[in-house]
Formats: sequence, C-alpha cells, structure tokens
Amino acid sequence: MTLFDRLQEETQEQQARLNSLPLIRHGLKGDISKQQYIAFLTEAYHHVKHTVPLMMACGYNLIDKARWVQDFMAGYIREEIGHEQWILNDIEAAGGDADLAKTARPSAACEIMVSYAYDTINRVNAYGFFGMIFVLEGTSVQLASHAAEAIQKKLQLPDAAFIYLTSHGEIDQEHIVFLQTLLNKVEKQADKDWIVHTAKRFFKLYGDIFNEIWQA
Repeated sequence: MTLFDRLQEETQEQQARLNSLPLIRHGLKGDISKQQYIAFLTEAYHHVKHTVPLMMACGYNLIDKARWVQDFMAGYIREEIGHEQWILNDIEAAGGDADLAKTARPSAACEIMVSYAYDTINRVNAYGFFGMIFVLEGTSVQLASHAAEAIQKKLQLPDAAFIYLTSHGEIDQEHIVFLQTLLNKVEKQADKDWIVHTAKRFFKLYGDIFNEIWQA
C-alpha cells in the first residue's frame, strides 16, 4: 500500500467528520449567507498567506534529512505565490472589505491550525507538513468547485468572487498528483507514521475553522 492510499484509508473517519460539518453541508447546497461566504474567505486568507512560508520552512528543515524535498517545494512555491491576493480580490468582488479582512485577527481555530503547522515543521518533524497538504488539497479537490457553483447560484455573485474556489478546485487536482509523488519518496516508517498522524490532526483543526464560522 502506498503512503497516499494509507492516508486515504486511515483518515476516512476524519474526512467523514469534516464533510458532515454544517457549513460544508450547507455550502455544497449554496445555502449560506454572503456574510458567511466572506467569513470563509477571510479565514482562508489568514491561513493561505502562510502557505509559502510554511513550504520554505519545510524545505529548510529537511535539508539534511531529505534534500530532494527542496526541488519539489521550489516548483510548488512558484505556483502558490500570490494566492492570498486572489482571496482578497474575491472578498472585494463579493461586496466585502478586503482591507478589513486583511487586518482582522484570524479566528482562534485558524490561529491554532497555523501555529500547529509551524510547530510541527520547526520543532517535531517537518514531514508533518505533508499531512497538511493532504488535508487542504484533498478537501479542495472534493468540495471547492461544487461549493462555488452552488453558492454563486444562490447568492447571485459575479464570477470574480469565486476565483479562489474555482481555481483551486482545478489546480489542486494537479497538486494531488504532486503530493502522491512526494509521498512515494518518503522512506522511513517513522516519517510515514508522523504524516498520517498530522493529517488526522489537520482534519480536526481545519474543521474547527468551519465550525467557528458557522457558530459566529
């Protein structure tokens, strides 16, 4: 069994729990308010802006353990640069205030997820970042495009308000292939186990962000 298949199998419970959250269930039907959509984009901005720094930290911390990671991360970084600006543009197009979103404090759940990512990379085992990629990219592929279509139809917002969701639904399919290649190069069992562990944690942490938005 490949590590990617193992991740799919051993996180089924966590995936099901995430997909059952009210905001996701309602979002897939388009049954959310414009305020909730903008709140989702705001939280996305506050974790997406850390994607490139996290990738750089991951590559740096694995330089002695797996120098090959740097080549993979270099290409990934080039693709991810500027995605947080897409989100700010979406907020403006949806009738929100991008400057306000940019300067607002992230939710506690978002702060904790980002902090856990940095702590995992810098203190424990940088391979754990692959678990975060598995969760965020995999969730995006499964949900982003479907949710964008339903929400746009319900809220009657322009295409320009959904660049982040629609583009990630397509781009992240390529990133999943990238992730499978990356995971296949991990050799040590302890590193593989840690990636599975962190993926389970990130499903919970990512879900907490959706719950905070729903309960606001």
